[in-house]
Amino acid sequence: MRPKGKANISVRRAAAVLAATTAGIAWMSEIMVKAIEPTVHELGLSDLFVGVFIVAVMGNAAEHATAITAARKDRMDLSLSIAIGSSVQVALLVTPVLVLSSLIFGPRPMDLAFPAGLVVTILLSVLVTGQIASDGRSDWLKGAQLLVVYLVLALAFFFLPGSSP
Repeated sequence: MRPKGKANISVRRAAAVLAATTAGIAWMSEIMVKAIEPTVHELGLSDLFVGVFIVAVMGNAAEHATAITAARKDRMDLSLSIAIGSSVQVALLVTPVLVLSSLIFGPRPMDLAFPAGLVVTILLSVLVTGQIASDGRSDWLKGAQLLVVYLVLALAFFFLPGSSP
């Protein structure tokens, strides 16, 4: 009899499932990018706006849905942890991995030298998040404030002159 909580799967099979899932997600990401390109070109959106807002929202759709579900169940601590954790994961894991993998796979190496506007945006985002999360309480006004901050940043990046696709 198998002990409770122990999986009945080998390490090799688990690694194979993980590799297949990763390949599937990479393939779906390529499909998403190919589907977005015509719309972006038609609307004349800049690469910066698409990368910072459209791809970021679509790429984290599962986390957003889970955070909203948790918030609807009045689990604001979990909702906030999911939202902040997702951002921290991108900042501390995904970005450095992309920089390192660009040395092997990219047409040219990426670096972590971000334009001043992006650094200010990240700084403001951290400050606003700290202010919102500092007292451990939540209400509709704080949610509205976060949505307004997001909207203001989206409008700023939308109207920011930059390279269009």
